[in-house]
Amino acid sequence: MLVKDVWHLAIEKAKSDDLRGKQAVEKVLKRQQKIYDDLSEKEQENFNVELLDNPYPDSVILYDNGNEVNKIMVGIDIDISELLLAKELNVDLVISHHPQAQGLLNLNSVMELQVGLLAKYGVPINIAQNLLKPRISEVGRSINSKNAYRVVDAAKLLDINFMCLHTVCDNLVARYLYDEIEKSDLEYVSDVLDLLNNIPEYKQAKKMSFGPVLFAGNKNNYAGKIALTEITGGTEGVPAIYKHLAQAGIGTVIGMHMSDKHRKAAKDAHVNALIAGHMSSDSLGVNLLLDELLNKDKNLEILPVSGLIRVKR
Repeated sequence: MLVKDVWHLAIEKAKSDDLRGKQAVEKVLKRQQKIYDDLSEKEQENFNVELLDNPYPDSVILYDNGNEVNKIMVGIDIDISELLLAKELNVDLVISHHPQAQGLLNLNSVMELQVGLLAKYGVPINIAQNLLKPRISEVGRSINSKNAYRVVDAAKLLDINFMCLHTVCDNLVARYLYDEIEKSDLEYVSDVLDLLNNIPEYKQAKKMSFGPVLFAGNKNNYAGKIALTEITGGTEGVPAIYKHLAQAGIGTVIGMHMSDKHRKAAKDAHVNALIAGHMSSDSLGVNLLLDELLNKDKNLEILPVSGLIRVKR
């Protein structure tokens, strides 16, 4: 298996698991193609052509030396220290869940996914889009000054293949939880907590003191309609969205993490906010992808590092 094979499998899996539906994802790519085609030849020179095939620009190949991949080191966050360890262990490919380099600098672009996801749960798409626009712009400004290529430069010097798979893996978490919720009879918030706590990654996280936590609401509350609007889509959106989710009939929101501003807004809108956990949710998504890779090539060796709770299914 080559680096590009790993990346292609990951992108295709993320597209098929995208809660917006694969057809909606293809429409996004077609729109990108139209935007590109309408540009002048000079403008096209500065266009990120990867966006024509990749709807998740925070999930990219960062360095590829063309060598075959047999041993993969995978972590939630990868720094130069992990790369040095990878070199020592003769690793062929390092995968970071959280984005680096152009993956990080394109994080705000991925947040457009949230607009379609909110629309899926009943928030009018024009409201979702206009509420998220300032937040997307804010995230773009906040990452603009980052020394984003520092770790990639080290990977090149060490000649270690390197990629980041962020929204790709988050899509897998969202789809997995969506399917689990759909086939379960979850009447109360406590039922939702029980469901999460029986998933191996969250069960292990609970033992490690960072398991699922109820941020807003009460475990004895009715769960109502459950929305997974804060599992994928780059980073958290805007607090104002909770009143619109409530108006759309949502009773409970499941997320990975939540600021106090968001918690207060959810509470004021009478929406239960259940935080599944950041590292544990990221681990779940990465594990689902790693299992797909192992189904493709059973001889791959996986080395989990940097907070990854490795569980095989």
